[in-house]
Amino acid sequence: MHEPDSTRIIANARVWSGVARGAESGGRSTLTDEAIAERQGRIVAVGALRDLRQKYAGAEVLDMGGRLVTPGLIDCHTHIVHAGNRAPEIERRLAGESYQSIARAGGGILSTVTATREASLQQLIDSALPRVDALRAEGVTTLEIKSGYGLDLATELRMLEAGRALGAARSLSVATTYLGAHAVPPEHAGNARGYVDLLCAELIPAVAASKLADAFDAYCEQIAFTAALVGRTFEAARAHGLPVKLHADQLSNMHGAALAAQYGALSADHLEYTDADGIAAMASAGTVAVLLPGAFYFMREQQRPPIEMLRDANVPMAVSTDCNPGTSPLSSILTAMNFAAVEFGLSTEECLSGVTHVAARALGLQATQGTIEAGKWCDLAVWNVAHPAELVQSIGTRRLHRRFWHGQMDS
Repeated sequence: MHEPDSTRIIANARVWSGVARGAESGGRSTLTDEAIAERQGRIVAVGALRDLRQKYAGAEVLDMGGRLVTPGLIDCHTHIVHAGNRAPEIERRLAGESYQSIARAGGGILSTVTATREASLQQLIDSALPRVDALRAEGVTTLEIKSGYGLDLATELRMLEAGRALGAARSLSVATTYLGAHAVPPEHAGNARGYVDLLCAELIPAVAASKLADAFDAYCEQIAFTAALVGRTFEAARAHGLPVKLHADQLSNMHGAALAAQYGALSADHLEYTDADGIAAMASAGTVAVLLPGAFYFMREQQRPPIEMLRDANVPMAVSTDCNPGTSPLSSILTAMNFAAVEFGLSTEECLSGVTHVAARALGLQATQGTIEAGKWCDLAVWNVAHPAELVQSIGTRRLHRRFWHGQMDS
């Protein structure tokens, strides 16, 4: 029986669906010539064009001209909402000063906190829009946005509200994360324990009640919070219904990966200094490794994440920009993919998986995003390339032809 309705068929494309094709393909997604049927923003079927035309006789057919089609890309770790500018820090870094030294001298995160506390909601939105638009122009349809540059309740809520507003303004799915334990705020200087007391007793409950955050994040590092203090914040966050994520083992091995796994974290991010025990814990817990090669590059780090051990343990690896004002001022997901390949040794398949279905898993969105299959949102990127490797190989070239978000095609 034909179904004359609002269904559209996206056809004449080379489709990389992100769906593993079985043993014959080594468990990888392969390129196919399948068409995609969309209705009311959802994918309703994927298959041969003749079959879909027969099933949806009245459907409009959109010809993609033989182009590559992938799931819409997902940037699963960003600090894209902030005020102020930390460009002068690069001069200090190039002169040999460490990130830790700059942070201890009042730079780094705390300098952004000062500027962000002074910014209005509209100023935060307006300053973030160019960065958001740059990511959209590279096929991003889902974006994680963290707070963490307020460290007081009013500013943190304003940042989270700005994140939600950016999604509404730009046809973009936004997952907001409350990064309450990013740094010790200046009014609690030298008293990390006292700030964590406040987080657990007042701030986390208030943010959870606001419904503006989808997850909670923390920074476990010598210049931030100990594992014991992070554990307390995680217990409070989970008690208030917020899944957790963690900036882990970036500058030293604080056993953050194991801590994240202990609390069933969606992801552990950075991981340059993670050890075998941490990786085994992540594998057991199903915690995603989020690789942030922009920060590795910009900070001129020497120790890369233990990629081979992550592979051997079958820990899924996502790739993200870590777009932030200080340590990864990167608003190009394609460049992040290139860095992940060149700096970390990821394959084309790993890079593309890392910004699609694995990134969706890192945000807890794998049921609705990240692959091209029936039931998912029709979030697609259409590329002026013939093969996925071209997305990883080039730097600075905009390859996007069209972007679909919830079935709507950008003009």
